[in-house]
Amino acid sequence: MKNQILLKSLAGLCVLAAVGCGGGPGMQSGVAVYLDESQPIEKRVEDALSRMTLEEKVAILHAQSKFSSAGVPRLGIPEVWCTDGPHGIRPEVLWDEWDQAGWTSDSCTAFPALTSLAATWNPEMSALYGKSIGEEARYREKDILLGPGVNIYRTPLNGRNFEYMGEDPYLSARMVVPYVEEVQKNGVAACVKHFALNNQEVYRHGIDVEVDDRALNEIYLPAFRAAVQEGGAWAIMGAYNKYRGEHCCHNRYLLNDILKRDWGFDGVVVSDWGGTHDTKQAVANGLDMEFGSWTDGLSWGASNAYDNYYLAAPYLDLLRRGEASTDTLDDKARRVLRLIFRTAMNTRKPFGSLNSPEHLAAARRIAGEGMVLLKNEGGVLPIDLGRVKTVAVVGENAIKMMTVGGGSSSLKVRHECTPLEGLRTAASGKAEVIYERGYVGDVTGNYNGVKTGQDLAESRSEAQLIADAVAAARKADAVIFVGGLNKSDHQDCEGNDRLHYGLPYAQDKVIGALAEANPNLAVVLVSGNAVAMPWIDRVPAVLEAWFAGSEAGNALADVVFGAVNPSGKLPFTFPVRLEDNSAHALGEYPGTDKVRYNESIFVGYRWHDKEHLKPLFAFGHGLSYTTFAVGNIRADRTSLASDGRIRISADVTNTGDRAGAEIVQLYIGDEQSSLPRPVKELKGFRKIALEPGQMQTVMFEITPEMLQYYDDRQGAWVAEPGMFTANVGVASDDIRGTVAFELK
Repeated sequence: MKNQILLKSLAGLCVLAAVGCGGGPGMQSGVAVYLDESQPIEKRVEDALSRMTLEEKVAILHAQSKFSSAGVPRLGIPEVWCTDGPHGIRPEVLWDEWDQAGWTSDSCTAFPALTSLAATWNPEMSALYGKSIGEEARYREKDILLGPGVNIYRTPLNGRNFEYMGEDPYLSARMVVPYVEEVQKNGVAACVKHFALNNQEVYRHGIDVEVDDRALNEIYLPAFRAAVQEGGAWAIMGAYNKYRGEHCCHNRYLLNDILKRDWGFDGVVVSDWGGTHDTKQAVANGLDMEFGSWTDGLSWGASNAYDNYYLAAPYLDLLRRGEASTDTLDDKARRVLRLIFRTAMNTRKPFGSLNSPEHLAAARRIAGEGMVLLKNEGGVLPIDLGRVKTVAVVGENAIKMMTVGGGSSSLKVRHECTPLEGLRTAASGKAEVIYERGYVGDVTGNYNGVKTGQDLAESRSEAQLIADAVAAARKADAVIFVGGLNKSDHQDCEGNDRLHYGLPYAQDKVIGALAEANPNLAVVLVSGNAVAMPWIDRVPAVLEAWFAGSEAGNALADVVFGAVNPSGKLPFTFPVRLEDNSAHALGEYPGTDKVRYNESIFVGYRWHDKEHLKPLFAFGHGLSYTTFAVGNIRADRTSLASDGRIRISADVTNTGDRAGAEIVQLYIGDEQSSLPRPVKELKGFRKIALEPGQMQTVMFEITPEMLQYYDDRQGAWVAEPGMFTANVGVASDDIRGTVAFELK
């Protein structure tokens, strides 16, 4: 990294001397306009563009290594360096290989997976996340952070759901904006991915998604649109899959028509690694920067192929023969130059930091706030360390590191606090924490040369493991089972989807045996997806802990022992059965060459509401160690003019005996639509912290724009006059009151 910084600095000084003293267009005070940061960025872009040769313009559009693209050395314009996210800064890899480079200074803070962040339902946590990860990217001299991901949770089998923000477009939109804004304050571009309709991993490189325009606009695009138009994202990554027969990395409708024309996006479209397939389409259909061609994006690739990328020599040949427009080339080059001036050539950006105490504290805070208490009968949680003497912890996920593996989000951390370590640290001197494995899952711990160093070998049989776990449970005052999924192939892992909805490795047997052995059982799920729970009626407490990063164990201990009162809510529905999910109920998953989204707009809780299905746990569900009353729901008027607004208010009271936070949710239903609409849709939420006995009034403002749907007959957003219902509650299936109003 030091050599990289030095080269950038020397190149800038040399060009400053050569261009500044040698004269040229746009000179002011002896400094070329494009080097003068006091000048407007668009003026600098045009000045730099005017100095570049045809070959230099093409050269900045494609990779020169696994994670970098060329600059313009002659002009002192530096390279662009990318890094995988979205949960931490990937370790350095070799120039032309996937394996790590063997640096000793590239260990990062692993932040919780984005499902955990979304579960906080707190834009302030998203801002803290973006600020922290942006500082780490900046310190490592990265110009593009490949994240966050905002693809919608369509099926619980998607192996990459843990990288996304759930099933609801409104929640995802509200959470992605602060992340993008705070990352970019560090002079690092947030590259929002994967645009669009990348909702499964199986067949991801070629499957053609068929979805109606209503679902595209109402469900799958709003988070991307918010990232661009509200967050000001500087980069967007195209998806692997096809839409309307064209790969999304060079899809005319998505990139040229929607993203650049309709949304006014002025940043760069970056291909996913190996997502480019055709020179003419890449040229004409909106791709700006090509990376990773002839690779699967994970493990293999043609070596030293960069000059033959689709946007390299083949594009240059088209230009030289007059078969490609130089205007299109200039638009691409402008976008890349604009990116470079915002990032690599931005001398005013902060210096950043890596693995700082502040970042570890942020990771711990976000993880704790994102944990979701799904069930807690009899007050099994929190465990009172003043009363219990022995706590039995069972499950491989209590000891297995989860920051290594899972695909491109795999990280190298200085230290990962596992659940068992965190629980033992918190209980030290107060209670004995004993451990039994219970089951054997994945004993490996190596991804792209990053090794956990853990020895997870096991010689005991399944029956013996369960017997030993039961024996430990019987002599303990409280039992914590830590299981769920892991980052192995066909689980929560890029490249493939899950094969089953149930827990792997016979965990259901273990949980059932523990439930019989000790009634004070809490099941902790470490995962990024919903799972079946055939044992739910026999287990009093269930906590969804997600993949929580570097501070996973400490954050879990905070919640389990009561230092943190859980306040997370589910960002997606847990169906009872896989068949209760709309993608599976209608038979269009996974497809082969094509997959049809027959469920249209009825994704997640929208489908459950429409079909009157009781979920295992609903979207927006999450309990607390205290209780809340939500009442006195009222509106300041009963009708809404086309240019007016209505204010909906509700009083929220902490009726329990400890401080906590509740998330009040506003859902709106259209009672008189000419087209099918969901029973209700999330349109607002407020997270408020209250002391015992404290009451606070929350207020939501409704405008006509919030009542619109996309009319695919007109190709326009429409708000039809008529009656609507405002539903105020604490989960999609727990509505505490309603107010009717009319749109005039």
